[in-house]
Amino acid sequence: MLAKRIIPCLDVKGGKVVKGVNFIDIKEVGDPVECAVEYDRQGADEIVFLDITATHEGRGAMADVVRKTAKNVFVPLTVGGGIRSVEDFRALLRAGADKVSVNSAAIKNPDLISEAASRFGSQCVVTAIDAKGNGKGGYNVFVHGGRIDTGLDAAEWAMEAERRGAGEILLTSMDTDGTKHGFDTGMLNAICAVVNIPVIASGGGGRISDFTNVFEETGADAALAASIFHYGELSVGDIKRELARAGIPVRLPRREVFN
Repeated sequence: MLAKRIIPCLDVKGGKVVKGVNFIDIKEVGDPVECAVEYDRQGADEIVFLDITATHEGRGAMADVVRKTAKNVFVPLTVGGGIRSVEDFRALLRAGADKVSVNSAAIKNPDLISEAASRFGSQCVVTAIDAKGNGKGGYNVFVHGGRIDTGLDAAEWAMEAERRGAGEILLTSMDTDGTKHGFDTGMLNAICAVVNIPVIASGGGGRISDFTNVFEETGADAALAASIFHYGELSVGDIKRELARAGIPVRLPRREVFN
């Protein structure tokens, strides 16, 4: 079995890391490069940057953040937010990103996934899906920072993304985002059941047991979190130690010694 990954997520606005709850109540929490360096030290498997404003000026600022971070960390970097073209992919990959995440633009133009996968390889293309329960046993896809319900079924869209060449799905539950009440295992199982590419669980991680549960109860390949890392409630090492004790395969932090 492949090692499960723990991924800190840095939402960036105006060059600063911010965090909200249920996609609202945004608060500034730190410098993105400094945060990334610390998470690399803790043994993060990857780091995700999301530009939550994604204006033209924000795109340039994000490329600069990626460039500075890539010089100081040794783990893969994924960057998303406001990606609209293959040229956006190219710019961020040239700045030092290893993967680029697309969301709203891919729904508007699914060919973006196909074109990016063809030019840069599927391993560089992450399709981000923000979804919410629709009260009918399914999950609807939302875009534009969770403000617009597309009416698309999340499972169907995940399958379409895979068919078009996405190498990974970043699945965020809007129902659990920022709540620290646990990952949305129902949504994760619905998506993992219909795709063969890795799925990253996002939204709701608050306790070590949440990470153990998500890997024991779903087919998720990785778990992403923000608040618990930004506020120092847990470290990547804390989570990995417990996962290892539970028999879940992980890459242990290179700078820590485990008993």
